[in-house]
Amino acid sequence: MAAKRLAAVGRTEGRSMLATPMAAQSVLDREYLEIRAKLLEVAASFDRLDRGGGVAADERRMQLIRQGLKVLLDETGDRAEQIQLIFSRSYDDDWQKEFGLVPPAAETAPVQE
Repeated sequence: MAAKRLAAVGRTEGRSMLATPMAAQSVLDREYLEIRAKLLEVAASFDRLDRGGGVAADERRMQLIRQGLKVLLDETGDRAEQIQLIFSRSYDDDWQKEFGLVPPAAETAPVQE
């Protein structure tokens, strides 16, 4: 009986924790070292690119990375969503055909309504 009560309390606490955002200071306290490590990793990648002779300014992937870095410095919020959209393709209804995932029979089969 006590185990069931503890399990129910855990589920309730988990839900309330998701509904209430953590205070900014708590997030910083918890994630500072991880953020720092990721920034160092990005900086090291840029250093490797530079040591390798650099990348042309018009290289599409570098343009996307620079756009992403600008979003990180912007304080408007929703940064993760904005960066995801930068690196995502636009939706295409025929994406399965483009990647060869539609069997030939399905391409020519009449659509039933």
